[in-house]
Amino acid sequence: MAIDALLARSPGARGHESGDAWVAEAVVGGQPVRLVKPLTFMNGSGAAVERLISATAGSAADLVVILDDVALDLGTLRVRERGTHGGHNGLRSIIDTLDTEEFVRVRIGVRRTEAPDDLAEFVLSEFPPEDVLVVQEAIGAAAAAVECVVAMGPVEAMNRFNTRPRA
Repeated sequence: MAIDALLARSPGARGHESGDAWVAEAVVGGQPVRLVKPLTFMNGSGAAVERLISATAGSAADLVVILDDVALDLGTLRVRERGTHGGHNGLRSIIDTLDTEEFVRVRIGVRRTEAPDDLAEFVLSEFPPEDVLVVQEAIGAAAAAVECVVAMGPVEAMNRFNTRPRA
């Protein structure tokens, strides 16, 4: 959803499938970027990310990974320059495949209450109607955080966007 918000902010940008990912060339934070949504299962997203990095002669340091996080309260954002996977299987896949934790991530909190027993069902289900406005605000903030990372760096994005959600 955050990738879609970034795409909407980049007039004329259109995406297409490329191997095991959906890819769009766009302008974010005034810079040309590649927006990517792996089409693999989350647990295999590292392979899709690695193929795109190899194809563009990029590195993990070029990444800004956006992810949902059941460890954070609904609507909370956390921008980090690096770090562990924290139990997130998509991050684990990227870290293990690239053999580094040195990439920026924007974590979007999706937990309203205690984490449910079936996390897969929880993160794949629709948000309940009472959460939609908070989610939409968090998605917009996540897109703005990515723009800030690209334009001004992760430290500035952390200072601006690492906040508690508004009730």
